[in-house]
Amino acid sequence: MNRDNDKGKVLITRSLIMALGKFLLLLVIVGRLYYLQVYQADRYKTLADENRISTRLLIPPRGVIYDRNGVEIATNQQNFQALIVAEQTPNVQETLDAFKKIMPLSDEEEEKIKKEMKRNRSFVPIKIKENLTWEEVAKIQLNAADLPGIYIDEGLTREYPFGPSMAHILGYVAAVNEKEAKKDDDPLLQVPGFKIGKSGIEKKYEDELRGKGGNLKLEVNAYGRIMKEIEKTDGISGQPLTLTIDSRLQQKAFELFGEESGAAVLLDVNTGEILAFVSAPAFDPNLMTKGVSSKDWKSWLNNEKHPLTDKAISGQYSPGSTFKVIVALAALEAGIIKPDTQVYCNGQMTLGNHIFHDWKRGGHGNLNVVEALAHSCDIFFYEMGLKLGIEKIADMSRRFGLGSKIDVGLENEKSGLIPDKKWKLNRFGEPWQQGESVISGIGQGYILTTPLQLATMVARIANGGYEVKPTFTKVKDKSAIRKIDVSDKNLQLIKDGMFAVVNIPGSTAYRSHFNYNGQMMSGKTGSTQVRRITMKERQTRVLKQNELPWKYRDHGLFIAYAPQDNPRYAVAVLVEHGGGGASAAAPIASKLLLETLILDPVNEKVRTAR
Repeated sequence: MNRDNDKGKVLITRSLIMALGKFLLLLVIVGRLYYLQVYQADRYKTLADENRISTRLLIPPRGVIYDRNGVEIATNQQNFQALIVAEQTPNVQETLDAFKKIMPLSDEEEEKIKKEMKRNRSFVPIKIKENLTWEEVAKIQLNAADLPGIYIDEGLTREYPFGPSMAHILGYVAAVNEKEAKKDDDPLLQVPGFKIGKSGIEKKYEDELRGKGGNLKLEVNAYGRIMKEIEKTDGISGQPLTLTIDSRLQQKAFELFGEESGAAVLLDVNTGEILAFVSAPAFDPNLMTKGVSSKDWKSWLNNEKHPLTDKAISGQYSPGSTFKVIVALAALEAGIIKPDTQVYCNGQMTLGNHIFHDWKRGGHGNLNVVEALAHSCDIFFYEMGLKLGIEKIADMSRRFGLGSKIDVGLENEKSGLIPDKKWKLNRFGEPWQQGESVISGIGQGYILTTPLQLATMVARIANGGYEVKPTFTKVKDKSAIRKIDVSDKNLQLIKDGMFAVVNIPGSTAYRSHFNYNGQMMSGKTGSTQVRRITMKERQTRVLKQNELPWKYRDHGLFIAYAPQDNPRYAVAVLVEHGGGGASAAAPIASKLLLETLILDPVNEKVRTAR
């Protein structure tokens, strides 16, 4: 009996313990539920919302770029693109394989997609294909059942209506790389495929053109399908930008080069505003934006005319005889010559044991400074270089914009080189030689300039010695432009010589002269050798330019302004291996300046009045 009582007590005790345990467990559960539902209610409501609400960053329209007349030169076009979300497809590879049956996808493109997926979280949309046509969009939509995780998105893509002719000014946009994304904390740069300015004006004004992103909140179901739009916050479009470029003149300049390689810069001489800025040949920035193929990229890299190089600011060339205007002005300012001073040219000049030759066998006879410019007499300027010395030449060169960067805001601008005694001593550890001053007199030797610098130089001569600085943005205050300390009379003599170069029969650029309602061009030719002419050649026969391979022909240069009285426009033209300034560069400059005068608002008013 006692045993039964003991067993009963054990059972009761155990039952009480189990009941107590259950009661305590129930208290814990109730307490936890109370904690979660009351104290943590707001937090879990937020988490629940996050599970059913999808937030997307809205990419703002990029700022449109206009020319000076309001013509769009960089704009945005509607763009349909196919995107894939990795977490919404059971098997990414199978989905991509199915996509390839509908639309071609290269190995390179597929590899890029996979790389983007590794870089980003599984819920981030990755671009598969962009710039889709309506037919391509329809194909994808019809096969949607076989393409889980892929959807069509409508956006904007950058478009350059003028193609290669504007390439080196505008640059291009392309997808953000990892290095760029780390530098900038803008959330837009984290969006796969988001494009930013990589060069040119697009890069310089990236912050203004980019705009600010917006947000879109969408309700989605468990499968990620969009159910409805909850909230939309529009972003801020990029700021519009107006450049000083005239798209009509830009196109004209680019077309004038044809198959030639070179550069041209056209300026307003009173403000420095750039009206045309060409480097030829060029690349198509639209291909860069859409994703250039390896084939196109290799063809650009292997092209001996270097379409990727902006020759207007990155090309450094001996200025040749265009530099004679600076030497002549320096000689006049130093009092070495006067307007009527004559120098005799017999075709050669001897210094020590070296003979310096004129371009014209037999020479030009007696010449004053205006005549020497008109006929581009080398002997006259050899003499000037020797008498001036390099320091005076260098000083005048720098006053007119040579030897340092102009800084128009584009990448890879070179400073050129105006040598002096100190430079040579630092560079070579050797003193300056008289013979080096002699060849500096005709723009040869160590001297290097860019087409942009030459355009600056001629603009400052044309406007009467005002220190204008080339710019792509409108100049509002012309009164701030400083006057260079040179004599107006001496400047006029240089301008008289440049007028003679083009408009006096027998002068070097006479074949390129024009007369548009009494408005004419003044200029100066230049040719730069890229090979050394041997003594044997001089004694027998120097090969003509068209007898040489293209890469051994002279560079042709021409600087000019118009009209001759009260100048408004200045231009510098370089034709790589063109054979000569008079034959290659002067015709381009002449046609471009004539077109500029025809389109000039002043002349338009005259035509309208008639």
